[in-house]
Amino acid sequence: MTRKFFVGGNWKMNGDKKSLGELIQTMNGGKVDSNVEVVCGAPSIYLDFVRSKLDSKFGVAAQNCYKVPKGAFTGEISPAMIKDCGVNWVILGHSERRHVFGENDELIGQKTAHALENGLGVIACIGEKLDEREGGITEKVVFAQTKVIADNVKDWSKVVLAYEPVWAIGTGKTASPQQAQEVHEKLREWLKTNVSEAVANSVRIIYGGSVTGATCKELASQKDVDGFLVGGASLKPEFIDIINAKA
Repeated sequence: MTRKFFVGGNWKMNGDKKSLGELIQTMNGGKVDSNVEVVCGAPSIYLDFVRSKLDSKFGVAAQNCYKVPKGAFTGEISPAMIKDCGVNWVILGHSERRHVFGENDELIGQKTAHALENGLGVIACIGEKLDEREGGITEKVVFAQTKVIADNVKDWSKVVLAYEPVWAIGTGKTASPQQAQEVHEKLREWLKTNVSEAVANSVRIIYGGSVTGATCKELASQKDVDGFLVGGASLKPEFIDIINAKA
């Protein structure tokens, strides 16, 4: 089965209307591989703005959401609100949500279930910290994180799994293409054993962690790397080069 290459841009807490407007113009005018699904993760306050300006061939994602439709949850947004802005994706479980804001596996699982039930696609993030990799427990950590997500998924066609080694996010360190492929392959084996062979073959497992125009081509050539979740480089014109990594 051919899995459609998927490139997500996670803009994090960056940009304003001027700079994002310029980035959107660059993207709308850029030549991008039509065989790639592209989704841009915008700050929630700009979701409406970005969706109205960005060419419809690109998707838009919220960077987080809560686990219920509405209520007394100051500062949170719901999948219903995200969809009301014409946005169809959400990033959940990003390492910054886990490690800066203290979100645990259980909450991320509940958010995943609620987002999917409300028709959003989910970019579900997993990944180990440096001490976990050095301690030889990478697989244990990412399998445990994946299990909580898997327990909350009924329709895998709406899920993209993003493997992001935490030690490689924003540090300039990138997992080698071989390190990335090794974990992606193990994740696919886990899905085959614990979910189904069909899901293991069809679900896209993308890599995140200091992906740049310089590192993307070799990473994209790996058998089980089905795309990228790009941080800082997604705010620069080189994002177009990353989208076209397979071209």
